[in-house]
Amino acid sequence: QVQVVESGGGLVQAGGSLTLSCAASGRTFSSYAMGWFCQAPGKEREFVAAISWSGVRTLYADSVKGRFTISRDNAKNTVHLEMNSLQPEDTAVYYCAADRRNGGVTRALSEYDYWGQGTQVTVSS
Repeated sequence: QVQVVESGGGLVQAGGSLTLSCAASGRTFSSYAMGWFCQAPGKEREFVAAISWSGVRTLYADSVKGRFTISRDNAKNTVHLEMNSLQPEDTAVYYCAADRRNGGVTRALSEYDYWGQGTQVTVSS
């Protein structure tokens, strides 16, 4: 069992930056791919970024390419999402998730086994 806890959300002006963090428990964290997803009010949860267990492979939604960067520190059981050039349309609850398949990175929500409670990101115009 893996527990996932997000932090770092908040209110930021358009054009600003935030870094989200995800702390995961469990000795097997380093073998899991990790992903970030977001859910805006009235919308479905959607993929943002993912990173392989080694950190070598990353995957991004087209809407965040060049603005967001996902990274991980397996020694500290943490994953980060650096978000730059934020826009009001980035406003959402952001969720961290763990994929225990020990395979490649994926944007499919159904492949992720463990989810955090989410952290709110609000971007004002």
